[in-house]
Amino acid sequence: MGFLEFNGVRCDLADGRTLFGDVSFTVGAGEVAALIGHNGAGKSTLVNVACKRLKPRSGSVNVQGGLAMMPQFIGSVRDDSTVRDLLLAAAPERIAAAAADIDALELELMERDDEATQMRYAEALSTWGEAGGYEIEVLWDVVTTAALGVPFDRARFRDVNTLSGGEQKRLVLEALLRGREQVLILDEPDNYLDVPGKRWLEEQLHTTDKAVLLVSHDRALLGNVATKIVALEGRSTWVHGGSFTGWKEARQARRERLAELHRRWDEEHARLKELVHTLGEQAKISAAMAPRYRAAQTRLRKYEEAGRPPELPREQRVVPRLTGGRTGTRVITCEQLELTGLMKPFDLEIFLGDRVAVLGSNGSGKSHLLKLLAGLDVDHAGSWRLGARVVPGFFTQTHQHPEWVGKTLVEIMGRGEGIREGLDRGAAAGMLSRYELAGSADQRFETLSGGQQARFQILLLELGGATLLLLDEPTDNLDLVSAEALQQAIEQFNGTVVVVTHDRWLASSFNRYLLFRSDGEVVETPEPVWDENRVTRAR
Repeated sequence: MGFLEFNGVRCDLADGRTLFGDVSFTVGAGEVAALIGHNGAGKSTLVNVACKRLKPRSGSVNVQGGLAMMPQFIGSVRDDSTVRDLLLAAAPERIAAAAADIDALELELMERDDEATQMRYAEALSTWGEAGGYEIEVLWDVVTTAALGVPFDRARFRDVNTLSGGEQKRLVLEALLRGREQVLILDEPDNYLDVPGKRWLEEQLHTTDKAVLLVSHDRALLGNVATKIVALEGRSTWVHGGSFTGWKEARQARRERLAELHRRWDEEHARLKELVHTLGEQAKISAAMAPRYRAAQTRLRKYEEAGRPPELPREQRVVPRLTGGRTGTRVITCEQLELTGLMKPFDLEIFLGDRVAVLGSNGSGKSHLLKLLAGLDVDHAGSWRLGARVVPGFFTQTHQHPEWVGKTLVEIMGRGEGIREGLDRGAAAGMLSRYELAGSADQRFETLSGGQQARFQILLLELGGATLLLLDEPTDNLDLVSAEALQQAIEQFNGTVVVVTHDRWLASSFNRYLLFRSDGEVVETPEPVWDENRVTRAR
């Protein structure tokens, strides 16, 4: 039976500031502990410490039963890796190392097919078998059949970039949940999953006997599966032993208790300092007061050394100002538009002020529609056009912006892009502050957390003067406060919004629903539909 244990873990930022300290909690077999906190609080850092990818300043992490991890980036892989590569990335280290040796020797055999190389290749195959390679290939056959509908032999060399984000997630989740490792760390596993996929994940987490540390911002999923909450805030953690549904009230009660402890601590501290001052003045007059003066000094020193109560969690405040602007009445017109190889031809008209939620299973082509409307190169037939004075602003689900790699947020904002004008450092700092990003002004874009990258994209949409928001899963990486702020901004936006989402909470506030059905048809529905299956097509 597995367990995961953190003991007094502390991590510092590059500039020496403490990111978090004295993190201590345990996840036992059969528990699903939800690790929550605002974007940038250090959740991903804590996860990397558990996986030995980062070394903490102090403290330790103990694992029993073997550990496997799903990184946050799964779902956004757009390189030239294959399905086999993706599965190996989630496999135990001994399996990945044995596979790397086999791959290297197969390439060597193409150039030098001598006896010595053949012997080394035979030894590598033997090592692969001893490491459990053949057994894991049997597992992968089950995994690819369940996730992609094809056996491993047909899927192994398929490019990962041909899979949707949800298909990538489901593939790796199937492998981890069916694998031998008894401790799982799942960093936002619900991102990119459609609602049927999320419901499947909920069922798996309900029935697993593994110890699971879950990072997620999906309130429905957290409420359904979390057996306890580990809150990372105030540069430390505290544990709520109940479900997520009662966490908000528990957090408020804890905050009130902490505020009272801080008040009492400050009062006692002030009293002791005043006592030391008074006795010091008296000791100057009478030597008999010197012992009492020294005793008071000792008491004050020990009181200060014991430290203040746990830090009060800072209340997060994100204030988007998506203003928009007037456009022609018809914002988007599609006539017999066909997304090649994805969906059948359909007609669509979207009008000024519409809030359209695009729903359907993963891989159906929803993101392709948004990319097309944003002006990107997407294979299609039929016609589409934007109305007068329509300026599209595109939020990409994967946060893929090669042009920003290596640049700090201030540099990106300073240079401008398209119709977005550059800002000086002072103006940029003010804008970043409204998005809780002021402390990351000189941080490179690719080093931000997923939630920070999402907030920065929304900020640039604000600066770009978009009158049509094209948002691809905008709440996937956002914490609760940021997601609520974004919804309020969308409601106040003077323009048109088209959003691809599997966020049940966000979609309920929209007034039109465009459904990508499993039979390849694109239709409007009066209410959100969440049970649509994968599109039926040749694979």
